[in-house]
Amino acid sequence: MLQRLARLSWRRSAAAAPLAEALRCASSGSVDITVPLNFWAGKRRRGPEKCNTEDVYEPATGRILCHLEPCGPVEVDQAVKAAKSAFGHWSKMSGMERARTMIEAAHIIESRREEIAEMEVVNNGKSITEARLDVDSARLCIEYYAGLASTLAGQHVQLPGGSFAYTRREPLGVCVGIGAWNYPFQIAAWKSAPALACGNSMVFKPSPVTPVTAVMLAEIYAKAGAPEGLFNVVQGGQETGSLLCHHPDVAKLSFTGSVPTGQKIMEMASKGVKPVTLELGGKSPLLIFQDSDLENAVRGALMANFLSQGQVCSNGTRVFVQRDILPEFVEEVVKRTQAIEIGDPLLESTRMGALVSRSHLDKVLSFVDQAKKEGATVMCGGEPFVPSDPKLRGGYYMTPCVLSNCTDEMTCVKEEIFGPVMSVLSFETEEEVLQRANDTTLGLAAGVFTRDVRRAHRVVEHLKAGSCFINNYNITPVEVPFGGFKMSGIGRENGQVTIEYYTQLKTVFVEMGDVDSLF
Repeated sequence: MLQRLARLSWRRSAAAAPLAEALRCASSGSVDITVPLNFWAGKRRRGPEKCNTEDVYEPATGRILCHLEPCGPVEVDQAVKAAKSAFGHWSKMSGMERARTMIEAAHIIESRREEIAEMEVVNNGKSITEARLDVDSARLCIEYYAGLASTLAGQHVQLPGGSFAYTRREPLGVCVGIGAWNYPFQIAAWKSAPALACGNSMVFKPSPVTPVTAVMLAEIYAKAGAPEGLFNVVQGGQETGSLLCHHPDVAKLSFTGSVPTGQKIMEMASKGVKPVTLELGGKSPLLIFQDSDLENAVRGALMANFLSQGQVCSNGTRVFVQRDILPEFVEEVVKRTQAIEIGDPLLESTRMGALVSRSHLDKVLSFVDQAKKEGATVMCGGEPFVPSDPKLRGGYYMTPCVLSNCTDEMTCVKEEIFGPVMSVLSFETEEEVLQRANDTTLGLAAGVFTRDVRRAHRVVEHLKAGSCFINNYNITPVEVPFGGFKMSGIGRENGQVTIEYYTQLKTVFVEMGDVDSLF
């Protein structure tokens, strides 16, 4: 339940959003209010009786934010049944009718932008500036798929003798979305929008680390006029996720997270031959050639490493710089990195907030220590950071880190750190750097900076990654598909192609003459 959120009142001077204000009052003891985080059949629901609750922490302060009530078999079944019931009505509506509900949801998100962003900051630790952009991305995604809802169509095929065949693109049924903790609200929208546009219903499980904002999206869909049970939220960890994967009434699974968890989900889905969309980890290369616009290359490298405290799966954390410009590049990157404002994520001036948890902070710092042992040079950062504000001193902060003198064999170069750590490597030739860039089992993203347009397209053609950037990095417009190669996943999110991953194709043959039988 969401209580004790009032502790944030000391940090904001702007007028508080309604829910945030109510929760602040609750935690200060002036109002006895508890807010369940599970949601199905149109309203918030209590967890099972006598369940073991889990603490959820505020990354900025390290204090307990709320308590999570994990869902067990009964609750998961209730949520799936609610989704199945809603599917029966929603799937029979026209695309235009579904679009109207989705557009209304987008309008509500726009009107509550600041409130949702603040909640995201409180639960995730990222800066308010980034959180607002995440909310915008969620809204735009819902608007985009609302526009596609009425365009779903099959194909007509003329056959001999006047006979013909046609195809129908039909919804799958109850879809399950399992989200990650780095973009809680955005991921919930990215998974639900195409699913709902295609006529499906959804049960969504957020990360237990960041459970707060997904249920806000559920309430928004309900307020927009969605049938009860269309979008449901069940909280919990691995056990809850396993129950969803094995449920016989679930038709499809979409997961964002780590490779090992993605492998387990794919294995569980195989038991029921259920389609999956997996957006997994990355160890992406960023190639910077000597003819690059250095200012833009530096900006791109910073965007490729330090968004959301470096907790982005597509981050270009292996920065390959052509040797002739390496000293100048490193000098400028270090200067810009040292100038990054770290601290209270709810302040407008902050550009780097807190990492998501104490254990994750310790893990990222251990990667820096290991890099030093293996011979990398710490040019800046890589240390715990304690803000001057005493109320923030229990938060999970670190200084953004730039490592130089890195080699391909180092742990920091081979393994996904998922924190604000940039590894800089040098290279001589295009052929050499392409071989090294592709020498990984992952293939989520890649980038290249160069003024040579022919080289840019030539290099991108040979990069083994699902999302490639030329002279930019980490931009994700909802109109464009996003997803990986190799062990970085299968399927795509965003763009028109995602419609194919939330529908099934039915072929219908129509005979206009007599049956030509061999018997």
